[in-house]
Amino acid sequence: MNDGVRISPRTIPVPSSISPEAQAMLKRMGGEDGVPLNALHVMPAPDDHDGWRRMQATVAEHFAVATAGQTASLRASLHTLRVENATVHVATPSDHTGDAYIDLHGGALVFGGGENCRVAAGRQADLHNMVCYGVDYRMPPDHPYPAALDDCMATYRHVLKHHAPDRIVIGGRSAGGNLAAALVLRARDEGLPLPAALVLLSPEVDLTESGDSFHVNRTVDVVLPNPLMGTNLLYAAGADLAHPYLSPLFGDFSRGFPPTFLQSGTRDLFLSNTVRLHRALRQARVPAQLHVFEAMPHGGFMGAPEDAELAQEIRAFVREHLQHP
Repeated sequence: MNDGVRISPRTIPVPSSISPEAQAMLKRMGGEDGVPLNALHVMPAPDDHDGWRRMQATVAEHFAVATAGQTASLRASLHTLRVENATVHVATPSDHTGDAYIDLHGGALVFGGGENCRVAAGRQADLHNMVCYGVDYRMPPDHPYPAALDDCMATYRHVLKHHAPDRIVIGGRSAGGNLAAALVLRARDEGLPLPAALVLLSPEVDLTESGDSFHVNRTVDVVLPNPLMGTNLLYAAGADLAHPYLSPLFGDFSRGFPPTFLQSGTRDLFLSNTVRLHRALRQARVPAQLHVFEAMPHGGFMGAPEDAELAQEIRAFVREHLQHP
């Protein structure tokens, strides 16, 4: 008896049900021969630390080019501080409300720090008109788990000294979503007050990669076409991938968890992560919104109208949960 469904080789077309800009993005990232451009990159083995360092340097150069000149367009002022072992980029709007947003960058838990993190903090501050703390957390191979989570915890403790918990929102995309959810679980376990809300965008909350979409959307996701098990093993450095601080999907949410905004797309490799976490939160009676966008791959459409719609939804959710008497 078969234990799965056999699918003959076929081409998955770019749908007409999305904006022209989103269609163009899928075509561009899909490659001329139908093989996603991002599928051409081979990740080093988990124990090839020099290989990871070289790839980190290459990715950092790419991000430097992509973010060049963007600081000038930000309205918020930026400065960087050190909180224990964490580097934190603080973006402050001139007319901010006193609320705080802790932003945890994506990048498969090994990429995305530096200038990319700094600019992202400025964008979040501008979007929400809030002080934003962008955590430039330490990453493997030099700093494996729990270094990144430790840095997030240190930042949260620092922010709690300057903002009431009901005026704090924590958000993260992809790997940042992993750390955001893990941060809340660990903060709760350590007796810290919980933030007002959580924003998780295509969160990498299951490092065991047990969900259905890791198979169904493999290669269909032009941004993240392949699983990240090698990266997960590098990050965990021998720790149990199923532990809730590494895979928050498996946490106990009945003991307390803030209202949560979750987003994914029908072509997202992490779709199962998002919908399973939504169900787990609902079962624990945690208020949770799930937003699944048509044909959207991991991380969005790179500036298409759907991304602006998502930003509006996030802003409305954050405002709703930061209403004060």
